[in-house]
Amino acid sequence: MKLFLDTANIQELKDAAQTGLIDGVTTNPSLVAKEGVKFEDRLREICEFISGPVSAEVISLDYEGMMREAKKLVTIAKNIVIKVPLTREGLRACKSLRADGVDVNVTLCFSPLQALLAAKAGATFVSPFVGRLDDIGQAGMSLIEDILQIFRMQQLETQVLVASVRHTEHLLQAAMMGADVATIPYKVFNQAYQHPLTDIGIEKFLADWKSSKTRQESSTS
Repeated sequence: MKLFLDTANIQELKDAAQTGLIDGVTTNPSLVAKEGVKFEDRLREICEFISGPVSAEVISLDYEGMMREAKKLVTIAKNIVIKVPLTREGLRACKSLRADGVDVNVTLCFSPLQALLAAKAGATFVSPFVGRLDDIGQAGMSLIEDILQIFRMQQLETQVLVASVRHTEHLLQAAMMGADVATIPYKVFNQAYQHPLTDIGIEKFLADWKSSKTRQESSTS
């Protein structure tokens, strides 16, 4: 499963990218606004050191507006993926952009049928939001399971990009279900490689090494 980082913070991105474990990035105008920089400038900066897909979201709600924004955004870098909302106009834009060879991430997916329509529109990625479904008392990960089953049965090529990941359990379940991608916050990325027994094991190893070294020094003195 590919791991994307869901952030527009350069420090977070550079730190995570140093591990070699980040396959791409998802952004949106809201994330960039928190950084106090222009959307296009931050995208350009991200693409300077991230070679994988970088999702850039349009803000227009009409087809013509989406297409205008998309044509501008794709000039930023070759790895820009246009992110459009899962609406009638968004799916129409997705179909047109894919016909032009532009990769598209259809976002704000909350039902299996929405995901099916995104796939029929040729979406490169479809982004179901699991955390937001959990917030209203629905089982977000069940949506992922349903979409994956439909895509496998129908032999659809659109990649399932699990979004709105709130914790490591979401990430674990996504991997076990066979999702193609999970886009995760910086906090969840750091939590994924942490375990108290790992820390205890390292502490014991270092203590044993120090003790062994002390005994060796004592025996030679």
